[in-house]
Amino acid sequence: MPALTVPAPAKLNLFLHVTGRRSDGYHELESLFVALDYGDAITLVRRDDGAILRRNDVVGVPADSDLALRAARALQREAQCGYGVEIEISKRIPLGGGLGGGSSNAASVLLALNRLWGVNLARAALIRVAAGLGADVPFFIFGEPAMARGIGDRLNAVTLPSLWVAVLCPPISVTTAEIFSAPELTRATASAKMEVFSEGYGRNDLQPIAVARFPDIAAAIALLAKRSPSARMTGSGSSVFAVFASEAMAAAALAAALGAKSGWRGFVARTLVRHPLASFAAAETRA
Repeated sequence: MPALTVPAPAKLNLFLHVTGRRSDGYHELESLFVALDYGDAITLVRRDDGAILRRNDVVGVPADSDLALRAARALQREAQCGYGVEIEISKRIPLGGGLGGGSSNAASVLLALNRLWGVNLARAALIRVAAGLGADVPFFIFGEPAMARGIGDRLNAVTLPSLWVAVLCPPISVTTAEIFSAPELTRATASAKMEVFSEGYGRNDLQPIAVARFPDIAAAIALLAKRSPSARMTGSGSSVFAVFASEAMAAAALAAALGAKSGWRGFVARTLVRHPLASFAAAETRA
């Protein structure tokens, strides 16, 4: 049977500002997203009977809430496709780490099935499907560093140099809902008027909330801050990152941090200027 094995890269929020709250309860955000050359791997085997199945269990992710399966079903409905798929995910991105693992899995499934099933939807159509799965999923379909506004649904491309980062992952899982529902969350950060950002610009408005609830996040920031003033949390936590001028400097900072915390995880990565599956979206048609 036709099959594909594809990457699902992790992401970072280089900054994340909460600029307001809508009447429906959703938060207005401004965040600079980048993908990393580190992540999960997904194998997809096409089925001719229309069934959508998992080939392996994912620890902490029940099948009925697996975004990868939901993505496959959503594309199947959108394209009225008779094919099915078996999905196997090899996880490296930690759950509840603010690195977008579930969202990236969903996006890579959409992009891979777009090719494996011969659906050939254009990027804009795939983004519309992705928007129904979660706020971060459209970014991975978008395919390049992006400034996200609104509830993460309005994306504008941003040109950035490739950056080396050290990512430190405390052994805790943070739920996004817990952080966003905190009454002390600041929800009135001023909007950025331009999309030209210096290194270290902005902050993560969710970080003080997460640090107050999870001391390990504060410890992770302190460890990386010894080597880089850019150390901050990504997403709603729990992972922390810092930007460095070289791979060697990032590796040395990570090694020092892991040496101080037995049992913690981390990795060194480089930011991507283009998603590895960006070409799996069909070219836009012009009237």
